[in-house]
Amino acid sequence: MVVGKLRGILMEMFHHRGRWAFLIALVFVLAMFQLPAAQTLTDQADEVLRTRVEAAGTPPKITVGQELIHASAALPLFYERRGYRLAWSGESGPLPQADALIASLQEAEAEGLRPSHYHLKNILGAIRDLRESGDNQDPGRLHKFVDLDLLLTDAFLVYGSHLLMGRVNPETIDPEWIANRRQADLASTLQRALETGQISESLRNLLPPQPGYGRLKQALARCRRIESQGGWPQVPDGPKMQKGDLGPRVAALRDRLAASGDMLSEPGDTAELFDDGLEEAVRIFQRRHGLKDDGVVGPASLAALNVTAKQRADQIEINLERWRWLPQDLGDVHVLVNAANFELDVVKGEQPLMTMRAIVGKDYRRTPVFSDKITYLVLSPFWHVPPKLAVQDILPQARKDPNYLTNQRFRVFQGWGGDAKEIDPKSVVWSKVSAKNFGYRLRQDPGPKNALGRVKFMFPNKFNVYLHDTSSPELFVKTERTFSSGCIRIEKPIDLAEYLLRDDTTWTRERILAIADKGVEQTVLLPRPLPIHLLYWTAWADEEGTVHFRRDIYDRDRSVAEALGEPPPEAADFR
Repeated sequence: MVVGKLRGILMEMFHHRGRWAFLIALVFVLAMFQLPAAQTLTDQADEVLRTRVEAAGTPPKITVGQELIHASAALPLFYERRGYRLAWSGESGPLPQADALIASLQEAEAEGLRPSHYHLKNILGAIRDLRESGDNQDPGRLHKFVDLDLLLTDAFLVYGSHLLMGRVNPETIDPEWIANRRQADLASTLQRALETGQISESLRNLLPPQPGYGRLKQALARCRRIESQGGWPQVPDGPKMQKGDLGPRVAALRDRLAASGDMLSEPGDTAELFDDGLEEAVRIFQRRHGLKDDGVVGPASLAALNVTAKQRADQIEINLERWRWLPQDLGDVHVLVNAANFELDVVKGEQPLMTMRAIVGKDYRRTPVFSDKITYLVLSPFWHVPPKLAVQDILPQARKDPNYLTNQRFRVFQGWGGDAKEIDPKSVVWSKVSAKNFGYRLRQDPGPKNALGRVKFMFPNKFNVYLHDTSSPELFVKTERTFSSGCIRIEKPIDLAEYLLRDDTTWTRERILAIADKGVEQTVLLPRPLPIHLLYWTAWADEEGTVHFRRDIYDRDRSVAEALGEPPPEAADFR
C-alpha cells in the first residue's frame, strides 16, 4: 500500500513538475529505504569466520580438515580484536603477506625447527587451489578463504611463540630446569605485521637478540651442508694414533679433520704420515670437544671423531632451543656457568672479563639450570650440611670412623631450631644411627677443611645451590669435573670476590683474604647485584664462530630432542 502511494507521487512529479523534481524525489525515496548493497565475498567470509571461532567452545577447539588449530588463546583474541575480518586475503585472493609468511615458514629449519609443525603443506595446497580457481561464484570458495586464514594465523602465532620462548617448555621434561621464557602479545605482533607488511621482519624480531644465537645458527647451516654432502668420513677402529705413525688410518683421520675444518695445513710427503700439522689439527679438535688436548687419538678422541655430522647438527638444534629459553636481557655484565663445559665466565657484552674452571654436580646430583642474581657473599663461611647430604655422605663416614666428625671440624646439634642444643659427636653411637632415626643437624666450622673453602657466593634459590671455594683444589686438573653435590665449586673465588666488590674501595684483595682466612663468618652485601645464569650447553659457537661440542654428562639432550620431534600440543596457551 505504501509502495503504491509512493509510485503515484513519483508519477505526479514526473508529469506535472518536470524531470528534475522527479529525480530529486526518487533520490529522497531511495535514501529513506537505504537498500543494502550486495555482500562481497570477503564480507561473507568474515561472517563464516566469526561463526567458526565463536562456536569453538571453551577451551576453543578449531579444526581445518584434519589439521588442529593450536593457538587456542591467541587466535580467538586476534580475530576478536580485528572484528573477525579476514587477515590474509582480499577479494582477488591471498595477499602478499601470506607469501611472506610462507617464505618464513620454509626457513624454519634454519632455526632448528620443522616447517611441517606449522601447517605448511596444507597452506601451500590452499593457496594454490584459491589462485588457480578464481571463480568467486563457487560456493565452496568462501570456506576455503576461511580455512586458509585460520591456518596462516595459527602458523604465525605458533611459529612466533616458538621463536620467542622455545618449542618446548623445559620444566615439563626436566624438574631441575627453570626457564626465563620471554613474553610478548603475539596477537598484537601479528596485527602490526599485517598492517606494515613486515611479516618476516616481525618474526625475526622475536628471536633471541644475543649474537651467540646467530653464531650457533650459522654453525647449524654449515653442519647441515656437510651432512647434505655425505657427512665426514669415519675413522676406522684400532690402536691409538700419534705423531710419527704411518698408515691408512692416519689418512682417514686427516680426511676427517679436513672435512670439519680442523686441518689447517697440507700433508707433507705422504698423507698417511702423522706429522706436526696433523697433530695440531688433532689438538684443535680436542679443544673444541672438551677433550685432553695431547694430540693423541685415543678411545675418547676416536669416539668424538666418529660422531656423525647429522648427530652434531641435531645437537646444535637442541642448543638453539636452549637459547630460546633464556631471558631477553642477560645483563650488560653477567656470570655464565656452563655445567657441561665445567667453566664459569664473567662477561661484559660479548667479551669475557674472567674465566675459570668449575666443578659441578655428580650425575645423580645434577646442577640445576636457572637465572638469578648474586646478591651477597660470605667470607669464612660455615657449612650447614643439608639433611640429605648429612645422611647420604657424612653419616657413612662417621659410622666407619668415630673421630671423623671431630677431625673434620663438624659440630652436631640436636634439633633444627635456633635454640638447638650442641652435643659432643663422641656421645653418639653412630653405628646405630640410620637414615630413619637421624635427628641431628651438622655444621662444619670455617677453616682449611671446610667443604665451602674461604668464600661462598649467594643467589638464594629453591635448589639451595650457590658458588663456592673448595678444600679440594686438586680436582680442577681433571678434564670432566662432576664431583659436587649440585653446587658449583670455582677455581678462583678470591678473584671473583674482588671483582664483585670492585665498587667499594675499602674491599681490597688483602682485606678479602684476611677476613676469608680469619675463621669468623662475615656476610658482605654486594653494591650491585650481578645476574647469573646457570646453563647447560652441549654446543655453542664462540666469538670467532668456532663451534664447540661437549659430552652430554647428564643425558639431558635426549629428552629435548624427543620433544622437538613431537607435533605441537593440542592447545598452546600463550598471548
